[in-house]
Amino acid sequence: FLAFVLFPLVYSIILCFSSWNMFTAPEFVGFRNFEKIFIDRIFWKSMGNTFIYIAIVVPLTLITSLTLAILTNRKLPIKRFHRAAFFLPMVTSTVAIAMVWSFIYQPEGGILNSILIGLGVKNPPMWLQDVKYARWAVSILSIWLKAGYYYIIFDAGLKNIPKELYEAADIDGASPLRKTIKITIPMLSSVMFFVIVMLLIDVFNMFNEVYVMTGGGPDYSTYTLPMYIYFYAFGPSADMGRAAVASWILFILVGIVTVVQFKLKKKVVFE
Repeated sequence: FLAFVLFPLVYSIILCFSSWNMFTAPEFVGFRNFEKIFIDRIFWKSMGNTFIYIAIVVPLTLITSLTLAILTNRKLPIKRFHRAAFFLPMVTSTVAIAMVWSFIYQPEGGILNSILIGLGVKNPPMWLQDVKYARWAVSILSIWLKAGYYYIIFDAGLKNIPKELYEAADIDGASPLRKTIKITIPMLSSVMFFVIVMLLIDVFNMFNEVYVMTGGGPDYSTYTLPMYIYFYAFGPSADMGRAAVASWILFILVGIVTVVQFKLKKKVVFE
C-alpha cells in the first residue's frame, strides 16, 4: 500500500507543481503546469471527447446489456452458450479485439464496407479516418466489449426478482412490455445504479481501444483524457508535471460524478 498507492499519490501532487522528465531532478514551477493545461486545445478536446463517449457508450451499453438479459431470462436450450458468447469479449485481449475491429473498419476490403457496398452504398464511410464517424466507430467497439460483462450482472439481478410478481401481473392481464416497465426495471434499479457507476468509470478510463484503432485521430477527434496523460508522461516531451495535473483532473471528475450519483441514489433506486 505504501509503495504502490500512498507514495505515488503524494508524489503526483508534488509533480503537479514541478517540471520533471524522469531523468533529472524535479524543478518547482508553481502553477505553470496548470496554466499549460488550461490553455491547451488538445486538453479541452480530449475532455469534450470523453463526455461525448459517456453520452454514447453509457446509455447504449446499459440498454444493450439489459435487453440481452431480459431476452435470455427464460428456458433456452443453449443458454450457457449465450452467456459464454456474450461474456467472451471481456476475457479476450482488448488489443487483439481492437486490431480485428480495425480490419472490419478498413475503408477498402473491410467487412463492414464490403457489406455496405453489397447493399448498394456507393461511397461507404472512411470509419476510422473520418472525424464524423471515428467516435462512433470506437463507441460501437466499446459497447460490444462492455455489454457482455454487464449482461451477466443484469442476468443475476433478474434471478433475484420474485416470480410471484410476474404471476400476479399475468393474472391481471399485463403485457410483457408493461411487466418490464412496472416490475423488471424498478426491481433492477439498484443493479442499474451499480452498472451506471461502473460504466462511467470505465468510459472515463478508455484508452486501449482508442490507442490501437486511431491513436487519438483523426484531428484528435477520438482523443481521451487517459491518452492525453499517457502521451505527455511517456511521449517525446516526458512532461510528468502536466501529466500529473491531467491525472488529478480525471480523478476529480470521476469523484464528482460518483458523488452526484450517490446523492441521486435515494431518489431513483427502489429499495
